[in-house]
Amino acid sequence: MSIQTVGIVGAGTMGNGIAQACAVSGLQVVMVDISDAAVAKGVATVAKSLDRLVNKEKISPAEKEAALARIQGSTRYDDLKGAQLVIEAATENHELKVKILQQLDALLAPNVIIASNTSSISITQLAAATQRADRFIGMHFFNPVPMMALVEIIRGLQTSDATHDTVHAMALALGKTPITVKNAPGFVVNRILVPMINEAFFVLGEGLADAEAIDAGMKLGCNQPIGPLALADMIGLDVCLAVMEVYLQEFGDSKYRPSPLLKEMVAAGRLGRKTGQGVYKY
Repeated sequence: MSIQTVGIVGAGTMGNGIAQACAVSGLQVVMVDISDAAVAKGVATVAKSLDRLVNKEKISPAEKEAALARIQGSTRYDDLKGAQLVIEAATENHELKVKILQQLDALLAPNVIIASNTSSISITQLAAATQRADRFIGMHFFNPVPMMALVEIIRGLQTSDATHDTVHAMALALGKTPITVKNAPGFVVNRILVPMINEAFFVLGEGLADAEAIDAGMKLGCNQPIGPLALADMIGLDVCLAVMEVYLQEFGDSKYRPSPLLKEMVAAGRLGRKTGQGVYKY
């Protein structure tokens, strides 16, 4: 299947980032969210991001305008009917995703591929909620989408070779580097990354070093561009906690026990950059 139009459900950080990547690569995009305000905010975010690229001379003003013109914002799922691929990029909540996917499944033509941008929920389980499990796949982009090269392509138990090959080719067309992984909690990157972040909270909670020292140690000693605690603030401490809780439940292994300090900070509402305070103040 040749993909010319991509539908995206969710105009938030991930949704608008995916929209930008697709539009800059020449694809038509339909980006849907629940309100006109959410859609407008998503389109405005793309415009600002493209302005930065123009200022850095990465793209021309004409290319910026052409990319924006390829993005159609909408609050109507019906506008997704012309897409060959629809990517669900809603909040990381299983019940919400299933509800959206079932609505899409009932609406879209049988040959349309549905992908989820989930970072931790089982692709096999989500696929089973649809009537097109062979045409369902995980397509996990990384934030910020326009800058990050990686896309994890997650095959559920039911995903067909044709679906995988189409999505893999589409990721390459976006200028991304796709890696194919099997379905398992956290897939590959977050399976390694989030427990590392959790361990950094254990180290902080035990008083082995302060936050700045922990982050400096990992940046300078392991050549990481950002320390694990600063990264947690960027991701959201609530998201990190939710992922660890999924791992603990799914694997039943105590090595995935969330750090008490991480749990306490989430309970206090210190979720990171989005609340102005997490490990650090913003």
